[in-house]
Amino acid sequence: MPLLGKIKKLNPRQLFMLGKVFLRKPQYLFPTYKATRKTIKIVDDLYGKAHHKDNVSNAVRHALWNFLIAKNCFNQNNSVEKSVAWAKTITDLHEKLMPNKPLPKAMDLHNNLVGRKVFKMHYLLESEEKIIKCFTELIPQAQKISSVENIPEENLQLVYIEDYEYER
Repeated sequence: MPLLGKIKKLNPRQLFMLGKVFLRKPQYLFPTYKATRKTIKIVDDLYGKAHHKDNVSNAVRHALWNFLIAKNCFNQNNSVEKSVAWAKTITDLHEKLMPNKPLPKAMDLHNNLVGRKVFKMHYLLESEEKIIKCFTELIPQAQKISSVENIPEENLQLVYIEDYEYER
C-alpha cells in the first residue's frame, strides 16, 4: 500500500501521535519520507511484492529503511547518534501505529535494530549499490524464527518467519 494510503487509514489518535513526533523534529519530515519512498522502490525492484510477507525480503526492507532514514537525517545533522535515535523513534512509532502480532512485531523491531547497527558501521557510504550490498550480504546468515525467544540478541543477523517466495 502506498505511504499516503497508510496515513489515510490512521485514526485521529494515531494521526495526532505521528504529528506530535514530527512537530518536535520537523526538519526530519522530508528526509524520513524520502527514505521511506526509496526503501520501497529498492525492495520492489529487488523482490516484487514478496517483501510484504514476513520473509527475508521483509527483513531486508526493515533494516534498509532504518539505514536510509538515519542516512538522510545524518546528511542534515552530521550526528550518527541523533540520526540513529530518530530512525528508532520513527520506526518504533510505525510498529505502534500499525500493530502486528507479537512475533512479526519482534521480528520487525529486531531487523530495524540491525539496520541501525549497519548504519553506525557504514554511515559514510554514498553509493546505493554498496548500501544495498550491506544488506543482501546478510541474507545467507538470516535466521528463520518460530518464537520471540529464537531471536538472536546483539548481533547483525536478520530474522524472518516465512520462507521466501518471489512474487511480482
